[in-house]
Amino acid sequence: MRQRRGLIAVAAATVVVGGGVGLGLWAASGDEGGSGGTAVGSADETSAASRGAASRSASPTPSPTRSYPLSQTPRTIPAVRSHTPARGPGWRPAKGDRVVVEDADLVDEGRLIAGELGLTYGGESGDVRAGDVRLALNDDEGANPESYAMTVRGGRVTISGPSDAGVFYGTRTLKQEVHGGGTAPEGVVHDQPAKPRRGFMLDIARKPFTAAWIEDRVRELGDLKFNELGLHFSDDQGFRIESTSHPEIVSKDHLTKAQVKQIVDLAASRHITVVPEIDSPGHLGAVLAAHPDLQLRNVSGVATRGAIDISKDASAAIVDELLDEYAGLFPGDQWHLGGDEYQALTAANPQASFPQLAAEATKAYGSRGTVADLTTGWLNDRADTVRDHDRTMRVWNDGFFANTSVQAAKDLQVAYWTGKEIGARQPVAYLSAGRKVLNYNDEYLYYVLGEPQTFVYPTGRRIYEQWTPRVLRGTTAVPAKYDGQILGGSFAVWCDLANSQTQNQVAAGIRMPLRATVQKLWDPGTPALTWTQFKSLADKVG
Repeated sequence: MRQRRGLIAVAAATVVVGGGVGLGLWAASGDEGGSGGTAVGSADETSAASRGAASRSASPTPSPTRSYPLSQTPRTIPAVRSHTPARGPGWRPAKGDRVVVEDADLVDEGRLIAGELGLTYGGESGDVRAGDVRLALNDDEGANPESYAMTVRGGRVTISGPSDAGVFYGTRTLKQEVHGGGTAPEGVVHDQPAKPRRGFMLDIARKPFTAAWIEDRVRELGDLKFNELGLHFSDDQGFRIESTSHPEIVSKDHLTKAQVKQIVDLAASRHITVVPEIDSPGHLGAVLAAHPDLQLRNVSGVATRGAIDISKDASAAIVDELLDEYAGLFPGDQWHLGGDEYQALTAANPQASFPQLAAEATKAYGSRGTVADLTTGWLNDRADTVRDHDRTMRVWNDGFFANTSVQAAKDLQVAYWTGKEIGARQPVAYLSAGRKVLNYNDEYLYYVLGEPQTFVYPTGRRIYEQWTPRVLRGTTAVPAKYDGQILGGSFAVWCDLANSQTQNQVAAGIRMPLRATVQKLWDPGTPALTWTQFKSLADKVG
């Protein structure tokens, strides 16, 4: 990594990884000096920080005769991956300290952390002052774009990364250090996530949540280094976002497009992509309530709940119109097509139960065409619509069918949530076929209101101590050779029994599960802290 202004060359005897404690000594060169201050959490932290502040105001270089303990690894959620300790006072925010940036692309990050820590935002500046927090982009080509380095030395902080996202995550670490102990410890943090997709999914179709509540979750997610917010806003119980193409389908209690734009913009400022989901061809009850002519009916004329009749051209037209409309509202590069629980396929003999689907399948795919083929073709057609908007798409695992003549498009990623559905396959079936997979394991990551069927509210402790991204189904991990195909995962709130909890109760219930989930997505290894220590840390850093 190229040296930036304000950095000095350093040699260390010890590198601490994954929250360990360093035992080495530092040698430093440069005009900022190498002496230091009290580590975070030590008994005389406050007085040491005061001495450091006084020394800083008098001279950028602390007294070379002063001796300080070797710094301790900062404690944050998620934990930093690597910390090289040093001897020095660390950094504590003081009145008059500045946040400065070296690139205009970091203005938003600079203004945000300055406001959060009560500092002055100094804009783009090349001059060096005592107490500065400096944000910089580096030219570390090939590095993880979400990686960052944070150097605390000589009474100053420098956070650098190959992208604004990485620098943002560095500011989250600094914020937690200050909130947790008052002082950022001396030394160098090198940090990056293990998984590129770290998500939280919210079912606003069955239960409306206020825009303010969702915005609060966005801020919480940003501070925890999540980078996805999934919004499942269409289902049998409701369609919860304003529509101009089909206003007749929108539920009375819904978000306006202006509110959604504000959520999307806030999320973008925290480097969070909002991932919309209009589930089809099942879970379309709210749409079908306004268009009963498109409801799927069996051979006896009985309506199939939530299922649209995919043999009708008008069915494809209305869903495509909605996909096109909301692509303009959600500009992120990710999209969820749904695809799960199409009830026609739960019949003992779908061809006999739904002759109109069987007829359309043979028309489209020949005499051996099946309802499963037709359903896969539907999914591929919707993927074509979304692909035109340059999105990467995911589909629930039970939206992929085995033994069909029609195969799901190769670029569809698998959102693996369960092995309980009819026809569901083991995760390895998708991985061995080369699919990329996202982990939504309902054994650990499903918070289902009212705990219907066999669901129980997940605990943060169970996630923290037992789950990893390789545990895709049940409690068993897939072989390590597939780890690179597992892009990450998402903790999900489903509102099956919507009135079981208030939105504030939901926020309290998911607080520790969210923190445990992101810890394991950032670093799937065994955490350095016990669950009791981790829970106590969460109370300190927020």
